[in-house]
Amino acid sequence: MKKLFSVLLASIIIVSCSSTEKKDENKKEESKPLVGEASQLQIPKVAAGKIDRIESFKSDYIDDRLVDVYLPEGYSADKKYAVLYMHDGLMLFDSTITWNKQEWQVDEHITKLLGENDIKDVIVVAVPNNGKYRSSEYLPQKSIETLDEKLYKKVLKYRMEGKALSDNYLKFLTKELKPYIDNKYPTKPERENTFVMGSSMGGLISLYAICEYPEVFGGAACLSTHWPMIFPDKFTENDLKNVTDGIIDYTDTHLPDPKTHKIYFDFGTETLDAMYEPYQLRIDEVMKKHHFDKSNWLTQKFPGQNHSERAWDSRLDIPLIFLLGK
Repeated sequence: MKKLFSVLLASIIIVSCSSTEKKDENKKEESKPLVGEASQLQIPKVAAGKIDRIESFKSDYIDDRLVDVYLPEGYSADKKYAVLYMHDGLMLFDSTITWNKQEWQVDEHITKLLGENDIKDVIVVAVPNNGKYRSSEYLPQKSIETLDEKLYKKVLKYRMEGKALSDNYLKFLTKELKPYIDNKYPTKPERENTFVMGSSMGGLISLYAICEYPEVFGGAACLSTHWPMIFPDKFTENDLKNVTDGIIDYTDTHLPDPKTHKIYFDFGTETLDAMYEPYQLRIDEVMKKHHFDKSNWLTQKFPGQNHSERAWDSRLDIPLIFLLGK
């Protein structure tokens, strides 16, 4: 009997150890960033300057969110700083924590441009995306609210996880986060020193931000703007036309005053970026219609560049100088 008990006890221990090992393996797998994500477990390492991390910013509009504030080399409370708000904030500084091992190298670019006296003093407020609800927060909801009910519900279901959150996301940025940043850091809070930047869907929400809050943001940079917005495999060509007509019509009726605002667009020609030129050309016509010119608007085409952080890194100096140049 003792021998049988010993055998059973040994079997239980082996199964228990095996189960624990599997759980540990699953935890390790879960900690790895999925496509489009980055680890939130460590503060990004920067080449120069430092990052202040707000571990959990409480919001009445969106889910609580960590926020990284990049303070450049030589940062001093005796200076005053412009502020650049950037979306997909965990993809900006440290490729070791990102899903694809790429980054924008924002810290390197800011350090170089400040050292060469090409841009004004600036801090960067990096806001991570929401993962599952990234599209819900970044897709301009007023551009789809004019769609017929059937298509609107289809966009919500297949593109936005059932929720339209971009208006609340912008309320978080403008009514909660910006006042906090302006209170804690020595900023220049005026519109002419407050900017927003993002890529892909982050380009859309950057445009939406300057259109919805022209009194807050003086400039927006929209890299590889994802004008199509919806997935071709889930929608018809007519659906795509109606959705993209929606964002172009929205832009036409909501652009801010060119006398007081700057807007930057760009796109490559490979991978997802290969789809963008026809839409960007239509947007360019809207910009001309509203009297934007080379002093306050720039659209750039980059042949051979694709839809990736490495591509945005390769040309980041251009929008930074356009928005922040002295």
